[in-house]
Amino acid sequence: MDWSDSPEQGSFRAEVRNLIEQRLPERYRVSTGAGEGPGSWQADRISKDPVAQQAANEWASALAERGWIAPHWPKEYGGAGLTPMEQFIFKQEMAQAQAPGVGGMGVSLLGPTLIVHGTEEQRAEHLPRILSGEVAWAEGYSEPGAGSDLASLQTRAIRDGDDYVINGQKIWTSGAHTADWLFALVRTDPEAPKHRGISFLMMDIHTPGLNLRPLINMAWEHGFNETFFEDVRVPVKNLVGDENRGWYVGASLLDFERSNIAGAIENRRLITDLIEHAKSEAGRGHARLEESVGLRHEIAESYIQTEVLFNFSFRVISMQNRGLIPNYEASTSKLFNSELVQRIARLGTRVYGLYGNLWSADEPRAPLGAQFTRLYVTSIPRTIAAGSSEIQRNIIATRGLGLPRG
Repeated sequence: MDWSDSPEQGSFRAEVRNLIEQRLPERYRVSTGAGEGPGSWQADRISKDPVAQQAANEWASALAERGWIAPHWPKEYGGAGLTPMEQFIFKQEMAQAQAPGVGGMGVSLLGPTLIVHGTEEQRAEHLPRILSGEVAWAEGYSEPGAGSDLASLQTRAIRDGDDYVINGQKIWTSGAHTADWLFALVRTDPEAPKHRGISFLMMDIHTPGLNLRPLINMAWEHGFNETFFEDVRVPVKNLVGDENRGWYVGASLLDFERSNIAGAIENRRLITDLIEHAKSEAGRGHARLEESVGLRHEIAESYIQTEVLFNFSFRVISMQNRGLIPNYEASTSKLFNSELVQRIARLGTRVYGLYGNLWSADEPRAPLGAQFTRLYVTSIPRTIAAGSSEIQRNIIATRGLGLPRG
């Protein structure tokens, strides 16, 4: 692996950095010491707050000018057609600036899946509306009895003429309350082995019989939802891939999701923020670093671990740059990242002692706007979402180490 930019890559990095510096709306710029991170583009695009909506539109326009809403899509589908290394640089710079992506799951997950598995009609209908920001998407995978063992899902779809009729329930449907459409895995053949008999369907989230119920997390935030299907009719034309072969469509989608390359930058920024604040005049009254050599060593170790994660991610992108398809390598990066952010969150609260119990970002005595306290709570699902740590370890053991299945 070559860690240094080529002249062409350096020029591209400067172009990305320049766009962010000049065009990123103020709403999405981090307020130093206030604990206010960037807003959610998907929520802002439909916000009743004109400032939020304007920021979402301005940022989408800035990225669209260069095709950077979907930098990984081929140019013929409206993307930028960037090389894997250019995508890596783009995501590095976006993560460093905490600039929000545009397009959400439509860009990152569904779009690439339609490009590979969809029909020309499906691509023509859905890809332009994803790129314009007109339609945002949510994912309907997990169910109350089917999470890590997703293939045991039971939401049923029965063919009725030109429609499928769907009944069942999904859970942890992230962002569905701000989405317009939903893609979901449903069971179309209950007699088939569990990895077969599953189909991949797209549907308007406002279809009659499809109802959402909010799930409020431990941070009192509404990010997840329960989704209920009661005789929901979805046109057969919204089937992606072949009937009963949806598991393989869905599995390829998760490959896009697991190729994370921004986590190392985000974790490194957390550690850097912690170090800078602890050294500052304001931080000295809160941090316990002078009295604890152990905490100082843990901070140093955590910073080193962010470099390890960077190299896991860089290995994934280097493989893609050579035309290879990462498999267990992506699981290694995902596993390490989700557990590292939890360790950093715990470390941050311990550094500040009792001040780490202050919850509100507006509390003047809360270090760094209580970001580590809130991260301590919100990072708990990291080792479950997008494939639990146990699943990732199984993939690494069987596909990476060649160990037999237990």
